[in-house]
Amino acid sequence: MSAARGRFAAALARVQGGLLAALLLWLPLSALPARAESEPPIAAAAAKPASEAAAGAAQPEATVVLFNRPIAVLRVPFLGAAPADRARRTEAVLNAVIDTGGPGEVKVQPHGQGNVLLIDGRLTMFLLPGDADAMRGESLEEATQAAVAALRGAIAATQESRDQGRLLKSLAHAGLATLAFLLACVVTWRAREWLSGRLSALLQKRMETLQVAGGHLLPRDKLVVIARWLVRLLSWLVLALLCYQWLSFLLGQFPYSRPWGETLNQYLIGVVSRIGNGVLHALPDLLVAIIIVGLARLVIDLAAPFFERLESGRGTLGGLDADTARPTRRLFNIGVWLFAIVMAYPYLPGSQSDAFRGLSLLIGLMISVGGSSLFGQAAAGLILMYSRTLRVGEYVRIDDHEGTVTEMRAFTAKIRTGLGEELTLPNSLVLGTVTKNYSRSVQGRGYIVDTTVTIGYDTPWRQVHAMLIEAALRTPGVLAEPRPRVFQTALADFYPEYRLVCQAVPSEPRPRAEVLANLHANIQDVFNEHGVQIMSPHYLDDPAQAKIVPRSAWFTAPATRDTGPV
Repeated sequence: MSAARGRFAAALARVQGGLLAALLLWLPLSALPARAESEPPIAAAAAKPASEAAAGAAQPEATVVLFNRPIAVLRVPFLGAAPADRARRTEAVLNAVIDTGGPGEVKVQPHGQGNVLLIDGRLTMFLLPGDADAMRGESLEEATQAAVAALRGAIAATQESRDQGRLLKSLAHAGLATLAFLLACVVTWRAREWLSGRLSALLQKRMETLQVAGGHLLPRDKLVVIARWLVRLLSWLVLALLCYQWLSFLLGQFPYSRPWGETLNQYLIGVVSRIGNGVLHALPDLLVAIIIVGLARLVIDLAAPFFERLESGRGTLGGLDADTARPTRRLFNIGVWLFAIVMAYPYLPGSQSDAFRGLSLLIGLMISVGGSSLFGQAAAGLILMYSRTLRVGEYVRIDDHEGTVTEMRAFTAKIRTGLGEELTLPNSLVLGTVTKNYSRSVQGRGYIVDTTVTIGYDTPWRQVHAMLIEAALRTPGVLAEPRPRVFQTALADFYPEYRLVCQAVPSEPRPRAEVLANLHANIQDVFNEHGVQIMSPHYLDDPAQAKIVPRSAWFTAPATRDTGPV
């Protein structure tokens, strides 16, 4: 009785499969390939005008999916059914045939305008030449073989899902994988804590000796926090990778979710493969770029002893000396590096990408917008350096600012006044202003100190000369040789103008300011001692007597017969 029921159920399943196939293809069951006399109706039905296929090509394609697995892609309509309708009906037929529980033997039978796919002798799918992927140059036979392979895999997966023994085995594997995953997470967490503590102790020890430019590059606590964050980030990356692998393995243990696990594995492998291929393809060009940079560094190192010799003053070459050797060295190094960058740029990985091009465009825009003043200042700095207008250590007066030159940079010059001020002057200002250099015309060491006083015409000029020289010789730091000199620089309407010029030896800005202050104090003392007022008279009316110096007063002390014009 049971055997009879089984045969009846099998016969009923075959009848249902045939009816579904007829609904799919709009063909009767007599269209099976075993009867040759039925071919003309199928051929006539399949051989629709090519215009119908061409019109249906614009319709969206549809994928036939069985047990969560893609089987084939239907791209053209058939007998008025759109690709989406064909896929839906094909899936219904496949599920019905698979549910009968047969052996799942897949065969292909060419028929009419396409290929018929049979499962256990039952018609399940019809593939047309238009279903092949023309973009990849795929033929109907290739599309059919791919569909057959996918069907066999899906049927094997459905049969596996009905096997309770294999299901229990998959559950056991999933449980063991989960335990291993949890254990790996605990180990990673413990390793992170141990590595954080170890790294913190190492940094605490190393920071005592590790210094940059005489000080710590970062505060110790900040560096420890950064190190801990890096370790934490690494641990989270490891945990994410473990979770990814665990999920991929777990999904791969069950037939229905196995495609998802395979997709995860293929994605990770694809990412690693793309990165690896990118690195391998970039290595030759990167090696060329490294060689170019190495050659540039070699050229700079070979030229370094030459420039060091010039900077030390042990030699000269044309217009190069100790003053111009340093800026020339910088210009040479910049030129070599710029040349190396231009040569190595095409070999850098990603140099042809839009990101690199956008960055190059941004840099060029920044230089073009702000480059006029920048290059103007740099050009002025080069002119000052190579014309030797200023040198470090010289005492100068620029515009209304007077002091010692302490730095000569590419864009600015710095002078220190000795009054607690350090002035930063743009090179363009220095180049466009009259500069007085008090250190160039001296004999031997030191620099020039000068000051100006105006005394009325009724004071003998010889006496004024003598008093100014006496005040200069009283001032500490002023040299007796060469002897201070006095010049009458102007005969104004109300008074003559006297300028005292002497040579002093202090080299630092503050002592220079002190020398000038002491000189002014001594001038006042000397003039007071001899009863001469330091004043610049102005007249509202003509005086009763002429403001002249009688001959008897020409040599009033401290003037002598030897006191005369310079």
